[in-house]
Amino acid sequence: MLKEFKEFAVRGNVVDMGVGIVIGAAFTSIVNSFVADIINPIIGVVTGGIDFSNIFINLSGTEYASLAAAQEAGAATINIGLFINAIISFLIVAWVLFLVIKGINQLKREEAAAPAPPPEPSAEEKLLGEIRDLLARQSS
Repeated sequence: MLKEFKEFAVRGNVVDMGVGIVIGAAFTSIVNSFVADIINPIIGVVTGGIDFSNIFINLSGTEYASLAAAQEAGAATINIGLFINAIISFLIVAWVLFLVIKGINQLKREEAAAPAPPPEPSAEEKLLGEIRDLLARQSS
């Protein structure tokens, strides 16, 4: 069983998947920072200072100045702004993955577009072809 697991784990696909997951996790933190630190401030300026991360619906009936204050007090909240941030992050990740897959597909198309010329038939194949042609002429 250990030998089978080793063969499975060392297989190229599993290793590639592991590397992809690690890079994906790192990329996610970059995208989250991009959304929180660059996109949201720009949207805030355009929309007159709205901070998406602080948009919430308080279900407890008590007033709180910010989402952080409501969460610290343990109030039940619907965090609309954090959901909007998650949607923006998802769209950015999806767009980047689309561009990466599109680039990979383009490279694959270029490889497929230039197939190698077929090899010249061997002497035996040429001789068999001549025999076939002679037999076909005799039977007609």
